[in-house]
Amino acid sequence: MELFFYAVFGGLAAVVAALELSKNNKDRINTSSAFNSFKNNYLLVYSLMMAGDWLQGPYVYYLYSTYGYGKGEIGQLFIAGFGSSMLFGTIVGSLADKQGRKRACVTYCITYILSCITKHSPQYKVLMLGRILGGIATSLLFSAFESWLVAEHFKRGFDQQWLSLTFSKAIFLGNGLVAILSGLFGNVLVDSLALGPVAPFDAASCFLAIGMAIILSSWTENYGDPSESKDLLTQFRGAAVAIASDEKIALLGAIQSLFEGSMYTFVFLWTPALSPNDEEIPHGFIFATFMLASMLGSSLASKLMARSSLRVESYMQIVFAVSSAALLLPILTTFLAFPTGVKGGSISFTGCIQLLGFCAFESCVGIFWPSIMKMRSQYIPEEARSTIMNFFRIPLNIFVCVVLYNVDAFPITVMFGMCSIFLLVACILQRRLMVISDKPKAADWQMKDRDGESEPLNI
Repeated sequence: MELFFYAVFGGLAAVVAALELSKNNKDRINTSSAFNSFKNNYLLVYSLMMAGDWLQGPYVYYLYSTYGYGKGEIGQLFIAGFGSSMLFGTIVGSLADKQGRKRACVTYCITYILSCITKHSPQYKVLMLGRILGGIATSLLFSAFESWLVAEHFKRGFDQQWLSLTFSKAIFLGNGLVAILSGLFGNVLVDSLALGPVAPFDAASCFLAIGMAIILSSWTENYGDPSESKDLLTQFRGAAVAIASDEKIALLGAIQSLFEGSMYTFVFLWTPALSPNDEEIPHGFIFATFMLASMLGSSLASKLMARSSLRVESYMQIVFAVSSAALLLPILTTFLAFPTGVKGGSISFTGCIQLLGFCAFESCVGIFWPSIMKMRSQYIPEEARSTIMNFFRIPLNIFVCVVLYNVDAFPITVMFGMCSIFLLVACILQRRLMVISDKPKAADWQMKDRDGESEPLNI
């Protein structure tokens, strides 16, 4: 492994350590012992869930390629995952509001374990089934757990500001430290122990099973709107009315879709971007480096959110602008590249520059997650939290499916350019959200109000 990779990893680690050690009382929030116990239980479960997810991340593309599938066929498998998340995942995730968030979290574990099992087969149909199951699991991961946390937090009477502490710690651990360890652990399983690219998926199943056992034994159930009169279609209609009647919710959904769409497209593109001539790159170590950069971002986000005078809506404009610039690098570096026609070898000079830019983008991702979670807790109504959050994922999944479907039709620089433009639009929308964030919420959108009085929805 080249010295360059160690230098980038070590430099990021030093910055993260400096940020954590520099925190003072202004950067910390005083909490109760009951809250700390609740928070630590959630962080343990969330870390196990993310370990199950992150162990798979660096090896999905690689596993499919070892089975002999080309970029087009792999793109179709990815499309199946995002399409499943949009169609089936939205329905299953929305059921969490009515059937229970704890039950939805357990469903995530079972579904993802089954998805991991399918990776043992090289058959295209079996792999396609695994992607469909994985798409459903992804929707549950990014809606059910957060919905359970927010509802349980307020049900136990904890201070609202403490919620941002749990968010930032969850991203620091789950999307940072755990992701790094998962990347390194996956590298050991595949490269050092030579267990093959399917080994990380088996390890992921074990972590998911442990997390499911903790959920079943220590979590209580909570709901959004458990009204028996509300079927799934009524929930969807209510969520649509909520989005249409409150510009803040609509803007938040658009911002989330634009950023996450670019992020998931980046997940697909970073491997071919860093190795256009089949250069030998350490996938697991680079993935761990990206997650360390994300950890840096979440550490910075915790300092920002601890200051009540600084608004999330304000600094996120800068985050989106920086992320847009970072994904322009693969386009700009084409002017520095001179095609040699030589296959293999070590990472090129332009690849090194792109890697640094990708680390900057991942730092923005680390800031984005806890910040968007905090804004969602402020603007999304509790009664249909999971439903609305899964509504947000519909345009996201459509965007990613369109990009992946045309993955062979456009050069990789064009796709990076599209992502950069979408992130710039997210910056503009974030500016609009900041301007209107002080306005009161729109009138009550529910089919039934708190007193049980029914009013028809005019949509």
